[in-house]
Amino acid sequence: MKKVIGLTGGIASGKSTVVDFLISKGYQVIDADQVVRQLQLPGGKLYETIVSHFGRDFIDSSGQLDRAKLGKLVFADPNKRQELSTIQDDIIRQELYAQRARLLEKTEIATASGDKKFADHLLMAPSVDEVFFMDIPLLLEYNYTGFDEIWLVYIDETTQLERLMARNHFTKEEAKQRIAAQMPLWKKREVADRILDNSGSIAELEKQVENALMQLNRKKRGESNENC
Repeated sequence: MKKVIGLTGGIASGKSTVVDFLISKGYQVIDADQVVRQLQLPGGKLYETIVSHFGRDFIDSSGQLDRAKLGKLVFADPNKRQELSTIQDDIIRQELYAQRARLLEKTEIATASGDKKFADHLLMAPSVDEVFFMDIPLLLEYNYTGFDEIWLVYIDETTQLERLMARNHFTKEEAKQRIAAQMPLWKKREVADRILDNSGSIAELEKQVENALMQLNRKKRGESNENC
């Protein structure tokens, strides 16, 4: 049976670095941000819903959704942010869980086929086939469920603010608005199963991910032995 790991963090915490590393190692990642961008393309469910609710002022000259303009609106006005959240949530959630179901189904079909060699492989081998990740920035804020573990990419608030200002060229006030729109990382620490501390270098962060994957594999083998 595959394990599903929920990966979360905060804006500018370094979660994308972790995702890139996991993908480079062959792991499958359902990326909520990518899902949202696809749904926001012209003709997509989110595109049509947002234009219907907020108007065509948020469409740029090429016909694409003006994400930057929409972002300025909703991060400056909590009521508008709540409106956007309300109209988006069900659409995004449905698509993420549909993708999750498709990945899980592949394993269930193969296991149900009666192929003992394949089943033993799933239980014993430290393979990328055993685990997939769901990268959801607002995983805890919106109460997403169905994970074997939740991993949190963590940095302190001062570092988060500095990195966000440098990365997005935000003013201090703009950066604070975006950070305030999410659950504080210190609070997410209290419920996460594993903390990936990104206060150091990228190499140090990647080493933590490698260690976490090794522990997952050891735990998998231990569970298998208990069931023998």
